[in-house]
Amino acid sequence: MEPSRSLLWVNTPVLLEALERYQEDRLAHPMKLWVEQILELNQN
Repeated sequence: MEPSRSLLWVNTPVLLEALERYQEDRLAHPMKLWVEQILELNQN
């Protein structure tokens, strides 16, 4: 059984700006981890 997930609301402009900076590799490490967690990106 998968652990339950809580609903998380994210400000869209903030997420879009973070995603743009993520793609350009211009995010601080904690923000990079946050984007990866929010978008469930798998960094293998």
